Amino acid sequence: MYEKTFPNKRFKHTIEFLEKHINTSESILDLGVVNPFSKIMKAHGYQVENTKGEDLDLDTSNIINSEAEVVTAFEIFEHLLSPFTVLKAIKSDKLVASIPLKLWFSSAYRSKTDMLDRHYHEFEDWQFDWLLEKAGWKIIDRQKWTNPTKKIGIRPILRWFTPRYYIVYAERI
Repeated sequence: MYEKTFPNKRFKHTIEFLEKHINTSESILDLGVVNPFSKIMKAHGYQVENTKGEDLDLDTSNIINSEAEVVTAFEIFEHLLSPFTVLKAIKSDKLVASIPLKLWFSSAYRSKTDMLDRHYHEFEDWQFDWLLEKAGWKIIDRQKWTNPTKKIGIRPILRWFTPRYYIVYAERI
């Protein structure tokens, strides 16, 4: 169903991790607007609602008012100035979240054309763990994977061996 190309490899790892921890009977609030992966979750039988595109640094009302049993956050926390505030606002007891890891050989992502498509944070795994724990979450499971490309050069070679994505399943303490 998925090829080994970006973002399909990432989507394959993410849906497998989600299916390992979350039943399709549990309702999900996916942070961020409807996107290709929220559509994949629905195709796999999940009941998914998304936030509406509001600036989650300033407006957590959709998170606070959600009755979803699970919150998913796939590559969104790196775009927020204050992911701690969002993590504290979540009422559900289950969280599945992924982030791109900080790479020592590459600068933080910054779109030249889209002011919103930039990374304010790029975490190391221990930093994200610490953030979750400080916000009241206990990590139950975690996984990392690489993001190799077929380009030539030192950075593409390093991407074959250096994990780029980190995903966690956490429960509210």
